[in-house]
Amino acid sequence: MSTSTVLDRPRGGRAAGSAARTARRTALLHWIAVHSLAVAAALFFVLPFVFVLLTSLMSDAQALTRDLTPNTWHPENYVKVFETPGFLTWWRNSLLYAGLGTLLVVVSSVPVAYALAKFRFRGRHLSLLLVVATMMLPPQVVLIPMYLFWAKQMDLSGTLWPLLIPMAFGDAFAIFLLRQFLLTIPDEYIEAARIDGCGELRTLLRIVLPMAKPGIAAVALFQFFYCWNDYFGPQIYASENPAAWTLSYGLESFKGAHHTDWNLTMAATVLVMAPVILVFFFAQKAFVEGVTLTGVKG
Repeated sequence: MSTSTVLDRPRGGRAAGSAARTARRTALLHWIAVHSLAVAAALFFVLPFVFVLLTSLMSDAQALTRDLTPNTWHPENYVKVFETPGFLTWWRNSLLYAGLGTLLVVVSSVPVAYALAKFRFRGRHLSLLLVVATMMLPPQVVLIPMYLFWAKQMDLSGTLWPLLIPMAFGDAFAIFLLRQFLLTIPDEYIEAARIDGCGELRTLLRIVLPMAKPGIAAVALFQFFYCWNDYFGPQIYASENPAAWTLSYGLESFKGAHHTDWNLTMAATVLVMAPVILVFFFAQKAFVEGVTLTGVKG
């Protein structure tokens, strides 16, 4: 009996070691598979940006070849882009359009979202339904009457004001997103503020807004990205006046003027993309938190 027990011990030890090695091998293969997909997805998104950046630092002759890296580096391409007539004006207009548009949308949408989320009044759900329904209406449907109104009645064609003024009256997507986020704020905080004598405006400014920073940041980033990348709006209302062009629309003109200078075109593209990438990089935490929490409560 004792001899059999002694002989079985190595056999059991070998089995346990084999099982441990198999488990480690399986975990390693799983790690490689998961991270390989992640690396492949990252490369899929990053490589186009790397290609644009490297091409922007090439010479005119090399930009038309199959070379992937510059033989000689030419950072002066960015200086040439800024020296292009009108480029600084387009940059200023884009900052004005994106900055002021974002501010107007946030300021006008927060009170509406607060009312829809925390007030109890007859027709509240119908009001929310009407707000959401406006998102289903393509802008092309109202393009002609809106253009006739702003261009013929208000005489604002050739400017960015036809795009900025409507933002002062709220945005359906921003209102809906903020309303969903404000629903996650407990009503007890608001009731306590009212008991202490705060009016609705003071409650909104002192209690709700500090707690709604992630949702506001998400809305602000969405609106900033939309305005910065907007091509359709400036093309409709500002195309006749080069002094009112934005970067997104001016880049098309720049490409037409430098259609053989791909290095300069890529340098201009990098300058257009850079602010969006930097803004998202520094605000991604608040952006992700705001988008995630908007779906917590229905």
